[in-house]
Amino acid sequence: MRCFITLLACLEGIRHVARITIRIDDEIFARLVGQARMAGVGTATFCRDILVRYEGSDPSGFHFRFDEIQMTAIQIFAILVAAVEHQSPAILQQGHDDARRLLIEKGYMDEERRA
Repeated sequence: MRCFITLLACLEGIRHVARITIRIDDEIFARLVGQARMAGVGTATFCRDILVRYEGSDPSGFHFRFDEIQMTAIQIFAILVAAVEHQSPAILQQGHDDARRLLIEKGYMDEERRA
């Protein structure tokens, strides 16, 4: 009966719901079930909410938090750079060179951007 109702809803254009199947460890599943219960929702609803938060469309979700941290870090570094530049341009240049070297060593900066 459930399949017929779903098919009928799709035919009438009410809503199309895609389904996915994933395999997860029993331990992870038990945690999901427990967290869903604490949130007062079913496991499937809880998993859908997680996907919405972490795939980027939730304006206050996972990605927003990293953007907020990045914006704060940029502001702090801009203030720090201005203060160091005012005190000693040579130290600022040394810090810039050290940062560039570390970024290249860690693979965060392309070889083309070495100069």
